[in-house]
Amino acid sequence: MRIAIFTETFLPKIDGVVSVLCLALQHLYDKGHQVLLFGPPDMPETYAGHRLVRTGGPRFWLYPELRINLPSGKIVRELRAFQPHLVHVVNPAFLGPTGITLAKMFNLPLVASAHMDITSYTTHYVGAWGVPIAWWLFRTGHNFADLNLVPSSAMLQQVRERGYRRVRWWHRGVDTERFRPDLRSDAMRARLSGGRPDDFLAVYVGRITREKNVHLLRDAICGIEGVRLALVGGGPELEQMQSHFAGTGTVFTGYLRGDDVAAAYASADVLVFPSTSETFGMAPLEAMACGLPVVGSMTGGLVDTLRDGVNALVYDPNDPMQMRERVQSLRDSPDLHARLRQGALAHARSRRWQATMDQLVGYYELGIRYHRQAQLRRRLRLIRAPV
Repeated sequence: MRIAIFTETFLPKIDGVVSVLCLALQHLYDKGHQVLLFGPPDMPETYAGHRLVRTGGPRFWLYPELRINLPSGKIVRELRAFQPHLVHVVNPAFLGPTGITLAKMFNLPLVASAHMDITSYTTHYVGAWGVPIAWWLFRTGHNFADLNLVPSSAMLQQVRERGYRRVRWWHRGVDTERFRPDLRSDAMRARLSGGRPDDFLAVYVGRITREKNVHLLRDAICGIEGVRLALVGGGPELEQMQSHFAGTGTVFTGYLRGDDVAAAYASADVLVFPSTSETFGMAPLEAMACGLPVVGSMTGGLVDTLRDGVNALVYDPNDPMQMRERVQSLRDSPDLHARLRQGALAHARSRRWQATMDQLVGYYELGIRYHRQAQLRRRLRLIRAPV
């Protein structure tokens, strides 16, 4: 199968969408499929044996890590030469509509995947007034697709209620060969703890942005006796957060890549995850694969990962100071920590990423069938139409 993917984001940017795409590209290559990926201008030229086509465009002023990837004749030429069996548009915003338009122009099956909490992001970056407009725009784009994919049960319900059609749940898994407990490192623990490795180490891994609620960790976690906090990641508000946490002893690592981010998980004692805007949330599942229990809230896509008292301690998102109590409980009870650690490992090991990518290939085949059925229905209507 030949698949053309249009994505708003890719390496070197690091986030959950990019992580899932990288796994998908590797799996598709291993299974003998060919991919041509269209994406931002700063991405590499190849990945996992597939060619990547860079597009042009300025940075999005509201979110500088995101490019306004613009259409061009180059995209049309590359797509025509590749002759894909299917187009997959990821989070259609700027480049995505180009993929949708070309799929319709060349009569190609179209799959679209949604990865963003539209209400939360629009409220944060535009204002509440823009939420209905954003939902209308994204719903319109997605409903051109033969099949729409979402990453969690919560999002499946949400988008169906908003009028999305032909929606399926594309599950998420984790690479337990890359993320594993034996990557624990004394050197990494010393780095993350600011030179106090014997303290209980809480870590956050993810983008440093306002919608992730990272600022809440200062009052909730900092100042707990015998507890250190490290924030792993980067983003448009990194400098503001460094100022916000000044004087607390919090360690900022910036982005970590490859084995370093896995070692950061494995070298800590708990993942603290204050975000309430996750459509899935890869960091908690990656942390669990490294043996970390999670302190988080039962919101959005996290409902498919967190099990209170089994692999996590859950707090009320309306009372973020409860995170403090949950971390103290883990610090003070080695037995509780050990039990949740085992529950975290068991949950992660039951979520094989290869199975989720086999599911994606199945959805590609389903999208092609839906497209053919829609074509057949159109032809039948034309035949039956009065002349």
